[in-house]
Parts: sequence; structure tokens; C-alpha cells
Amino acid sequence: MSQNEPTLKIIPLGGLHEIGKNTCVFEYEDEIVLLDAGLAFPTDGMHGVNIVLPDTTYLRENREKIKGMIVTHGHEDHIGGIAFHLKQFDIPVMYGPRLAMALLEDKLEEAGVADRTELRTVRPRDMVRIGKYFLVEYIRNTHSIADSFSVAIHTPVGVIIHTGDFKFDFTPVDGETFDIQRLAEHGEKGVLCLISDSTNAEVPGHTPSERSVFPNLDRYIGQAEGRVFVTTFASSVHRINMILELAKKHNRLVTVLGRSMLNLIAHARNLGYIKCQDDLFVPLNMANKIPDKDLLVLTTGSQGEPMSALTRIANREHRQIQIREGDTVIFSANPIPGNTIAVVNTIDKLMMQGAKVIYGKEKGIHVSGHGSQEDQKLMLALTKPKFFLPVHGEHRMLVKHAETAQSMGIPAENMVIINNGDVVALTKNSISVAGTVPSGIELVDSSRAGVVHERVLKERQQLAGDGIVTIAASVGWQGQLIAKPEIHLRGVVTSVEKAKLERLVTQALETVVSDRWKEVTHTFGDGEIDVDWTSLRATLEAELRRLLRRELQSNPLLVFLMQTPSEPAPKAAGRMGRAIAGVAS
Repeated sequence: MSQNEPTLKIIPLGGLHEIGKNTCVFEYEDEIVLLDAGLAFPTDGMHGVNIVLPDTTYLRENREKIKGMIVTHGHEDHIGGIAFHLKQFDIPVMYGPRLAMALLEDKLEEAGVADRTELRTVRPRDMVRIGKYFLVEYIRNTHSIADSFSVAIHTPVGVIIHTGDFKFDFTPVDGETFDIQRLAEHGEKGVLCLISDSTNAEVPGHTPSERSVFPNLDRYIGQAEGRVFVTTFASSVHRINMILELAKKHNRLVTVLGRSMLNLIAHARNLGYIKCQDDLFVPLNMANKIPDKDLLVLTTGSQGEPMSALTRIANREHRQIQIREGDTVIFSANPIPGNTIAVVNTIDKLMMQGAKVIYGKEKGIHVSGHGSQEDQKLMLALTKPKFFLPVHGEHRMLVKHAETAQSMGIPAENMVIINNGDVVALTKNSISVAGTVPSGIELVDSSRAGVVHERVLKERQQLAGDGIVTIAASVGWQGQLIAKPEIHLRGVVTSVEKAKLERLVTQALETVVSDRWKEVTHTFGDGEIDVDWTSLRATLEAELRRLLRRELQSNPLLVFLMQTPSEPAPKAAGRMGRAIAGVAS
């Protein structure tokens, strides 16, 4: 690669070696275009964290280069981070499908950042120019959400095709077929690089059509004698459409639970992706007046989310709906990685309350929205790319997808397997990794008020694992403890008696104050004393931390409060003043 050769930088900030927070940067000279900006959900150790976002340091540092964003579809792992990013930098314009833009508009209004960008909707085969160097063509694809697209990005180095999330569904529920012809036309003209979804790279064969779940859902809903609860992803427009169609077929009225489900159905109906009459729905406050055999409850909670409607029902915490003998609950979704325990716990609780629960892959009531190996081969065959970049998947999925591409004739040297933050340099004749940018994570807590910093998360993990110890002590001008230290333990498991711990803490504090007193005090000519209380407190805290680890055989969070005199003179020795507080890990 020569120094002056035109080079496109492709920088994924999320979505690699993981599922979620899909965010990709395309940079050419002084222009940046973003493709999607998603979120991920926290792992078990991220206490109090609501969502996980990619580190956007690189975008904040290069905000003046950002010309716009390409949105491929409306799933949270592709649009869920946008409102948070707009609080840190502007994105002049965003182009995306009608459904994704409708969902995004609500998010931006709620977050108070709608004035930080302009939303523009696109339709199949629309072409939009972003900046001087990027011409983007939207190509209809099929996925588990309606109004989903792949994109062909025309750049100075050549055409880049980003598949977005996709599978080849030849009998789509909404009749919107994959625009295979347009992909093939680009393949004939020449695709420089294919950036492709790797989620199901380990799965042989084709991913079944969304329509394939219809007869199984039909059978289970038809067999149910009491109320039917169906849970699925709120964004699964096609699945929801089929469930509503089956409710009508079996003469059941529908109650919808969950804000996200209600919101998506409203937008999808307005845009024509869900077609049903108003009289199919019954408000929640009327649901208990409907005979059991005539009611279907469509609810969120397929992933065992703690605050979702179905989880609250399973925990007997829902104010208006309770499970009773004879109910049927259908899980029309598979647990995503990390959610399995939460899902099976929910299933157990529902069964204990008398519900018949239908779940599991063998029931045929869920299919993936992502293409399997044969779908991926078809994408490669249609586009015939010179270079290949697998994305959207964990490491083993990226490796497997690269192997599939090699089996289709793409040389190993013409593809790279990368990490979040890697800078891929793409020219007309080469692809390589040319450095890195910051690529960690940013955690947003349940209040969504701000980022949870690493120190705060570490403290929460300590609290959860080993509890907290609070110690309060008062030190006087003569270098002595004025009163017996106060000790409080919360969540600490120990065989040490509190009286012994109090004695050891008192001894440790007295010893350190006595040993260090001359080092931290200075006496002036007039007899006035100055004490470096901050240094003394740090030393006491370090000694207490060592003592607690030794005696408790654990590492609780330590909060140490040291009360000191208010006046810096011996004559003020009788009056106590400010507390110097610290938190030690």
C-alpha cells in the first residue's frame, strides 16, 4: 500500500467478539459516516447497570468529521445507543427505514436530543449522498424485524456491501422479498469488500423462513383450553403479525403487555407492517372480564428480563394479571447467550403456578433472523467480493465465516478477522489492519443518568461479593482516640466475633496514630499545632484494609470516617469538627 494510495478506514467500535452494540465507522480523509449505533445488555457482574455501550472516545475526538449515519434496521442492538451518543456529539443527518426511524424518533424525543440530528426515511433502492465521498444505496433484505436493509456504500476506493442483519427468506410474512437481483448486479459490476453478518456461521444449512413457525403456533394456540400467553421479542414484527392473525382465527381477543411491545405494534400498524382491526384488542383493565378461552395475552419477557411483564407475572408481582391453573404460556423465542438461567427460572415459576409452558427449539415456534452457512454462501456468491470482512458475532463465528468464505474462493490474505477498535485499511488492492482506536465499553445505570465508571462498578462488585464495613473513629490533638471506634458490618460473612473485631480495630488505630503522630504533626513557635490529617487518614485506612482482609478472609468494601478537631490549635482541642471520609476497596 503506497503512501498516496486512496484508503478507506473501516473501524468497528462494537459487535465483534460479542453479540450486541453494533457500531461501525467508515472514514475517508476528513469525513466519517457511522453505520448503526447499538447497545448490549449487562452481564451478571455489572450490578445496577442497565445497558452497555461502546467507548465513543474516537468519535468524540473526531466529532467535526462526522457527516451522517446509516441505519440498517430498528433492533436495539443497532439503534439503542444513538440517543446516548447524541448527548456527546452531533450527527448531522441519519438515513434509515421508516420503522427504524419511527422507533428512533420516540427515543430521541424522550432523551431530549431530537434537535441534535435530522432523521430522513428511505425506501428500497433509494440512494443518498453523505458528505463528499459516500453514496449509499439501500437494498431490501429479510430479517426478524420488518423494514430491514443491506447497504451498498459507494466510496472513492470502490463499492462496499454491508449486509446488516440478514437471512434469505423466500416466503416473508410481509411479502417484502430480499432484493437479490440488486445484490447480483453489484456482484457483476464488482464489489471491493463484503462486510457480512456472522451470527449463525456455525449453523449448517439454510435458516428456515419466518412463516415456518405459523403452523406450530397455530396448533398450540388452537389446543389451549384456557388463556394463552405468548411472549416473543417486542421487535419481531412478523412474529407478532402472525400471532395476531392466529388470535383472530381462534376467536381470541388480545391484551398487550409491555411498553416496548405496545410501542412497536402502534408504529408497525401505522406503517402497514401489521394489519388488524382495532376491535381485536382489549385494554388490560378489561382482560379479567373476558372468558379464559377467548383471551390471548401478548407480552414482553421472552428473555427473562427482570422488569418485563412476564417476569413480574411469574414473580406474582403484576398488579392486574396472575397465572392460574389452565393457562398456556408460549415462549416464541430462544434465550440469547447469557439469558438462559433467567429464562428457565421464569419457566419454572410459571409451571409452579399451574401454567402449561411451551418452549424449546424442538417445538418449532421460533426461527432465527440470521442466515446460516448456506445463506452466507449465497451472499458471497451473489456479491463476489474481492475482500471479505466478517462482523456481528463472537470470535469463533467470525473464524467460521472466514472459513466459509475461503471455501467460496476468497483467498485467506484477502480477509481479516478483527477486534473492536481495529482500524481496517482498505485500498483497491489491499486489506490490512493499520492500528487501533479506543474500544472499551461505557456502562449506563438504571437511572440512565450517566456513565458508571470502572471504580463505581468495582465497588458494586465488592459490595455484592464481600459486603461493606463502615468504621468511624475520632482523633484528638494529643494524638489519641477520643472515643471507642464504631464498626458496622453489612453483608459480611465472618466467624470473627464483633467484640474481637472491635478490639483489633481499636488496637490498630491506636498503634498507627501513636507511631505516625510525630511524622504528621508540626509545631510552630507559638505552640500552635498543624496536623496532616489527610496523610494520617490514608495510613489508618491502609492498615484497616489489611486487618480486615486478614481477619475476615475476604475483601469487603471499607468506608472509613475519621472525625478531627475543627480548629488548628491546641486551645481548640475540646471542640470536634469535620469528618474526613474515605472509601477504600
